[in-house]
Amino acid sequence: MEEKPSTRKGRGFCSLRYGLAFIMHFSNFTLVTQRVSLSIAVIAMVNGTRQPALSNGSAGEPVVDALEDPGRPIQGFNAGTSVYAWSPETQGIIFSSISYGIILTLIPSGYLADIFGAKQMLGAGLLTSSLLTLCTPLAADLGVTLLVVIRTLQGVAQGMAWTGQFTIWAKWAPPLERSKLTSIAGSGAAFGSFIILCVGGLISQALGWPFIFYIFGGIGCVCCLLWFTMIYDDPRHHPCISVREKEHIVSSLAQQPTSPRRSVPIKAMARCLPLWAIFTGFFSHFWLCTIIITYLPTYVSSVLHVSIRDSGLLSSLPFVAASSCTILGGQLADFLLSRNLLRLITVRKIFSSLGLLLPSLCAVALPFVASSYVTTIILLILIPGTSNLCDSGFIINTLDVAPRYASFLMGLSRGFGLMAGIISSTATGFLISQDSVSGWRNVFFLSAAVNMFGLVFYLTFGQAEIQDWAKERTLTRL
Repeated sequence: MEEKPSTRKGRGFCSLRYGLAFIMHFSNFTLVTQRVSLSIAVIAMVNGTRQPALSNGSAGEPVVDALEDPGRPIQGFNAGTSVYAWSPETQGIIFSSISYGIILTLIPSGYLADIFGAKQMLGAGLLTSSLLTLCTPLAADLGVTLLVVIRTLQGVAQGMAWTGQFTIWAKWAPPLERSKLTSIAGSGAAFGSFIILCVGGLISQALGWPFIFYIFGGIGCVCCLLWFTMIYDDPRHHPCISVREKEHIVSSLAQQPTSPRRSVPIKAMARCLPLWAIFTGFFSHFWLCTIIITYLPTYVSSVLHVSIRDSGLLSSLPFVAASSCTILGGQLADFLLSRNLLRLITVRKIFSSLGLLLPSLCAVALPFVASSYVTTIILLILIPGTSNLCDSGFIINTLDVAPRYASFLMGLSRGFGLMAGIISSTATGFLISQDSVSGWRNVFFLSAAVNMFGLVFYLTFGQAEIQDWAKERTLTRL
């Protein structure tokens, strides 16, 4: 019979593991603000490019796309900051470039985090991402090519940081607290999106868009100090943990031992349909989420016709709902499990269904209510909020089916999600460049279709039992 540790032994929110969850919340907050900074800054970076271009260029010089002439920014407005002639297609390439970098490191960083320690890998990724964020304004001035390179390298750094987290939770999170702890940590991403979109427009208007990158790059450097000081890979090695909490964590994970060095059963993983169900869920979830995170300020600005300040404020509202739903969803999932009200796989599929179906319905409805300011904002708020219910579904399902390889599989899962993000960002830029009205409608319809495919596949093949290839092999010596 599966052992179910009591959550009372670990002192709940007063425990060190919850402190770790809040530090990781801050780290995720920092990573996302650095990633989304460009989404709000780009409104000012390309605003009014056609008119200033004619007055700042030579008399006979045509306005060309930045990919053709990446070396020269256009000096914009009266704020002393540069403005660039980037087409929607160019913006799509810039937005998606960070995902290319993340994909390059997700699988190897997850495996290396198991060997060398997630603390060092995540901390190094966070520090590198912060330094590259500080360099972004200079890179934009020097041309699109360099900016794409910087964003790709930033993606490499962030890929290192994202995957290392699940190696830590595999050693710190008791089974009945996984949804709760990971949702607290993960909600930092939604909160980061809220903050950067909320204050990014204000910073851009008051100080100029480069200060968006300077401020949040600096915050990331401060976060690194906290990370390297407070975080340890294993609760048994933390100098500040209480004996009672350490015993509680170790005993609750006794059913799922790990070994520091091991081969990865790639062939068995490739044949495992429950894993493919998780990968498909990630692909579908990231498709729509990437569009919302990347293009929401642009959509609000172009459809609702508001200023950059108001666009940022309105674009931040959906992520209040997202952050709240992430935490509440984790609390509810663990409540259902701790009271034995539902089986684990039932909980995972319920939250996955809500997180894929509800945002799809909202996305399909958006083009038909574009004339209604209030209804549009409500639907935009509901999409990220309901989508984040997946955090208690397939997002953490790898901890159920293969806890020994959680970090490696999380890297692989995010790889599928980021492939979806690259495709959806590029496709969105192409579709809206053809025709704004029909383009946005096609974007949302396609997103809903992708979500429905992922939902059906996960409901059909998803499981929550530890797979045979993921179990510890015990050798008996005579």
